[in-house]
Amino acid sequence: MPIYRLLQNTSFDRELIEMLTLVFEDISRELGLAAIEDALRDTLARAIIQCAEQGLRDPLEIRRCAYGVLKPA
Repeated sequence: MPIYRLLQNTSFDRELIEMLTLVFEDISRELGLAAIEDALRDTLARAIIQCAEQGLRDPLEIRRCAYGVLKPA
């Protein structure tokens, strides 16, 4: 899964990494992306990390933020 690879380069603590991974897995399942590797999963992983880098720590806020990043303009 792409989020594991991307989280290796962050300074997030273990608990936050676990939570971000769960959010990533949940959204991947919701979007039907759980069993595939593609650019959308990479984009989702980056969006979740970007939201956490903005200081968000609540899983629901991170989900909303990530969906906002994924939503077409």
